[in-house]
Amino acid sequence: MQTFNFSPFPTRTTARLQLRRLTTEDDRCIFTLRSNEQIQEFLSRPLDEDISQSQYFLKNIDRGIGNQEWIYWGLALQTTNKIIGTICLWNFSREEKCAEIGYELHPDYQGQGYMQEAIEAVLEYGFTDMQLKNIEAYLHIHNTKSIRLLIRNKFEFLKKVAPEEKFESESEFEMLAYTRSARL
Repeated sequence: MQTFNFSPFPTRTTARLQLRRLTTEDDRCIFTLRSNEQIQEFLSRPLDEDISQSQYFLKNIDRGIGNQEWIYWGLALQTTNKIIGTICLWNFSREEKCAEIGYELHPDYQGQGYMQEAIEAVLEYGFTDMQLKNIEAYLHIHNTKSIRLLIRNKFEFLKKVAPEEKFESESEFEMLAYTRSARL
C-alpha cells in the first residue's frame, strides 16, 4: 500500500498565490470562509457561528495532515499573505492511487482566476509528486461555477451520486461526481 508523507509541508506558488499550510493565526480568515452563507450554499457543513469553531477546525486539519489523511492548503495572496480560500486533496484510496479534491474561495475573490491557479498547482502536485492516477470531485448539482472550473481543467462527468454514496449531511443534496485521469 502506498503511503504519503506531507512533511515537510508541500508549499506551492502560483502567479498570485502561495498555497501554504494553515496556522492558528489564520483563524479569522477561516472563520470568514466558514461562516459565509454564499460559500455554504453548495456545502453540507453547518456554518461556523463563532471563531472557536474555526479554531477547532484548524486543529483538526493539522492533525489530519500529520496523520497523512489529507493535504490541505490555505490560498494566501502573495501580496498580503491573507487567506482567501482553501483547497485540499483527501479521501485517499491508496490502493487505487486516487484522491478527492475540494476547494472554497471567498466570494470577493471569485471570478478572478485565483481558483484556476490553485487547482492547476494541486493537480500538478497530485499527479506528479503523489503519483495519483485519478482525482475526483463531488459537488452540488447547481454549483455551475465549480462545474465549469472542473471541465476547464479536463475533469469529465463520472456520475450522479446515489443516495447511499453520500455522507449523511449530504442526504438532501443532489450531487455530481467528476474525475480527471493523470493520463491527460
